[in-house]
Amino acid sequence: MTAISTAKSGGRNVRPVGWWLILVAIVIFAMMIWGGYTRRTDSGLSMVQWHPISGVVPPMSRKAWQGEFDHYKKSPQYQDINKGMTLKAFKQIFWVEYLHRVLGRIIGALFALPLLYFFLTRRIGKGLALRLFGIFVLGGLQGLLGWYMVRSGLHSLPAVSPYRLTAHLGLAVVLYGLVLWIALSLLTRTEPGPGRRLKGFGFTVLGLIFLQILTGGLMSGFHAGLIDNTWPSMNGYVIPPHLFAATPWWLAPVRDPLTIQFDHRLLAYIIVAAVVVLWWRSGKAALKVALGPRGRLGRHLLLAAVLAQLLIGIFNLLLAAPVALAVTHLGGALVLLTAALFFAHALWGEPSG
Repeated sequence: MTAISTAKSGGRNVRPVGWWLILVAIVIFAMMIWGGYTRRTDSGLSMVQWHPISGVVPPMSRKAWQGEFDHYKKSPQYQDINKGMTLKAFKQIFWVEYLHRVLGRIIGALFALPLLYFFLTRRIGKGLALRLFGIFVLGGLQGLLGWYMVRSGLHSLPAVSPYRLTAHLGLAVVLYGLVLWIALSLLTRTEPGPGRRLKGFGFTVLGLIFLQILTGGLMSGFHAGLIDNTWPSMNGYVIPPHLFAATPWWLAPVRDPLTIQFDHRLLAYIIVAAVVVLWWRSGKAALKVALGPRGRLGRHLLLAAVLAQLLIGIFNLLLAAPVALAVTHLGGALVLLTAALFFAHALWGEPSG
């Protein structure tokens, strides 16, 4: 990664580009939160067709609404779970999924149009332009992956594939992280950064948090948060029996709900311990100057975020994941990821543009 000035890169004023990317990151964050709400309210299978262009316009007449409803009635979710649902009830879940898809299109436009403007007016160099165009392509693939996920619940089973759901969540987090990292690189000053070992520790914590979010996707996909709703034990066990109850056994971490929840809990404890150690090590007097003001702020934000998320996770488990708390838990995970990325960026020391 090459260092750039906070305000200029190759004679270009890049701050507007950085603030635009911050806006994009905020909207992606909101999109992921709404996606969690869509998932938790079982609204994602209400739209059984995908029209990337014409799908922007919702049903505008009773006939159009009835047509959408008739399509939905052919789906497994209606046949197995919502049979007898009224048109009014259908509209409620339809609007949730519709807004989710519209937000995706808004993000696409919010990213593509300014990117084209900045590129044509030469506000960004070729290297940065290539990275941003690459992110735009990933965003398009994310839309396709979202529909691929929805399709998995439109055939025999009234639920989407947990693996496609987790992949969809994971790619969204990757897009968010890439956009935010570049934005921070364009908006922050170059700082010397601490030693290589602490940098590696910071990025390890960031990777563990990303892995935990993926296990959270599996938790949601397999409804693993609705079993063993006790803490700190799992129904009286520290290590519950019947772990790895899958065939073959080594697929249990991605197939067996009990094992998935156990892994999610264990990884949470590991992350909390790692963050506490990172916070302590980065607070040593010899490192405070090297960290700079962003690093000193980032270490405290990371500690606060992980402790808050631990408490939210415990209550979410004990209460069997009610909608509001489950969505809050997802939001807490994204806040924690943001804090870890902010701190890792400060540890890196040299913004890249």
